[in-house]
Amino acid sequence: MGRVGYAEALEIQQRLAAALAAGEPEAGEHLLLLEHPHVITLGRNARAANVLAGEAVRAARGVALYHTGRGGDVTYHGPGQLVGYPILDLKPDRCDVRRYVRDLEEALVRTAADFGVAAGRVEGLTGVWVAREDGRHEKLAAIGVRISRWVTSHGFAFNVTTDLSYFQLIVPCGIAQHGVTSLARLTGREISVAEVADRAALHIGEVFSRRMVDARPEAA
Repeated sequence: MGRVGYAEALEIQQRLAAALAAGEPEAGEHLLLLEHPHVITLGRNARAANVLAGEAVRAARGVALYHTGRGGDVTYHGPGQLVGYPILDLKPDRCDVRRYVRDLEEALVRTAADFGVAAGRVEGLTGVWVAREDGRHEKLAAIGVRISRWVTSHGFAFNVTTDLSYFQLIVPCGIAQHGVTSLARLTGREISVAEVADRAALHIGEVFSRRMVDARPEAA
């Protein structure tokens, strides 16, 4: 979808999720893949103290702030980051929140592997991580979801060529002991967000047993 403002993307998610939950005949499931302008979002369990930058600093750097209905703490979205919002109906056989999150992680682990990056999980933490030689981990992709009547919204943020300095404005996901990383940093090469989006869509289709159909206007 290219670069979409956070408020606009939220409205699209809410509209699609409501139609799917209501069983509207042509609602269907969707995977929205996009980038956001600079924005900090706070989940339902967020601590205000995890936003380190005050209003003046955020304004100077062009960073908006939104409270959201997803799970999780504080995160950052911005250019160079692939954001994915799956609008899926988990009924009847996938009604398990933990499984849903683990399935998203699995799809993103496979996506990272396509670019030669060995990513994985960290016990007790959500997201996709890369181990460092010193035993710490850096987060490559964050996950924060909302599930209502077993219809999903919100989703994941995968750092491709993200300017990681913006994460210094927050305590990412409320986790201070680990850092963040990007595909560009890990591979040493420029990789387009569109290229990663194609691979992520493929693997989400695999993991969730969905046939993916390109719904962009130019693909019609």
